[in-house]
Amino acid sequence: MKLSFGHIITIPLIVAVLFGWYLFSEPEPEIKATVSVAEAMTGGNQEGYLQASGVREFVFPDDHAAHPGYKTEWWYYTGNLFTEEGRQFGYQFTIFRNQLNPPKATTEPENTDGWNSAGWNTDQLYLGHFAISDVQEKDHVFEERFSRGAAGLAGAQIEPYRIWLENWEIARINDAGSDETNFPVRLYGQMEDGTSIDVRVEPKKPLIFHGEQGYDQKGADSGNASYYISFTRMETQGEIVKDGNRYKVSGNSWMDHEWSTSALDSGQTGWDWFSVQLSNGYDLMYYQIRNADASQKPQTTGTLVDPLGNTIDLEELEVKLDVLEYWLSPHSGSRYPKRWTLEIPELNINLALGTLFEDQEMRVSVQYFEGNLGVSGQMRGEEVSGTGFIEMTGYEE
Repeated sequence: MKLSFGHIITIPLIVAVLFGWYLFSEPEPEIKATVSVAEAMTGGNQEGYLQASGVREFVFPDDHAAHPGYKTEWWYYTGNLFTEEGRQFGYQFTIFRNQLNPPKATTEPENTDGWNSAGWNTDQLYLGHFAISDVQEKDHVFEERFSRGAAGLAGAQIEPYRIWLENWEIARINDAGSDETNFPVRLYGQMEDGTSIDVRVEPKKPLIFHGEQGYDQKGADSGNASYYISFTRMETQGEIVKDGNRYKVSGNSWMDHEWSTSALDSGQTGWDWFSVQLSNGYDLMYYQIRNADASQKPQTTGTLVDPLGNTIDLEELEVKLDVLEYWLSPHSGSRYPKRWTLEIPELNINLALGTLFEDQEMRVSVQYFEGNLGVSGQMRGEEVSGTGFIEMTGYEE
């Protein structure tokens, strides 16, 4: 909800800026559409695009790949990883797909990555964000890249399962553990400065369907929704390279996959999205979409996942989220929350959440905050701790 939705709605904001620049800078005439910021935030011209308009039947492994016809889609991974000595790293690895023109009838078949036999002719564009947070050094490094979904530069395919953007990729690992779900996968990405991630990611719980059986309403207007699925706890092992040093790491990751055509209502200005993995085996997703008028109640929802993968929809429950402290970015002047309390009285959950260090701002095409969290508190009378991620948008000055 997963920017990156997270997360939830990030991709429309990014493509508004990126693709406008991209289209003016590229000489090829095949790509014709641009997206304004206002259109991206509220869905813009939706005529001819597919809409997330109600409960649907999911089919796997197909639904782990791309959904052409919807304007926006993202495959979002975050995680908290540790060395044997206890040094902690957070990571975000997200690939976004954006469709520039509504789907139309054509006699020329298309491949699953959205390009035809003309080679460069495409209405599919891909964007990636990759970030590493080094908790010990309080250092957050990030990179952005984008490419057309043509000529093999970027795309999404079912068999063999692969989502890629140049040499950044999410790809199925073909071993004895793989099945029709297309997992485990390998995440690989390398920044220009040599920072890289190369990890194996394998689900430890069943796939989760947020909202109403995967249909997640985010605004009051018709169609302002997404199809939203997650693996909330994924065993992760591999290697991070940073500042020329190699670190063997392991820990837990979180995956969101969403697709939609529009999400925000007019008057909605940004969101706060949390993913939490607790020491007792429970996982929590919660987000609020804030309004420009602070007196209006935010749109909120969430999912609690037990150790076996059973879920509780939080939409009908009271969730109290209070900000305790803020951080003022020296780069952008934006004032972000950095410590919260989160209470769900009906479930006897009381958590304290905080960013592990302050400066985890993503200063890319669209500015947002994406960083790892520390978590402590009580659940049903027992002490719990945990790790997580926070995504915050709409705090620009």
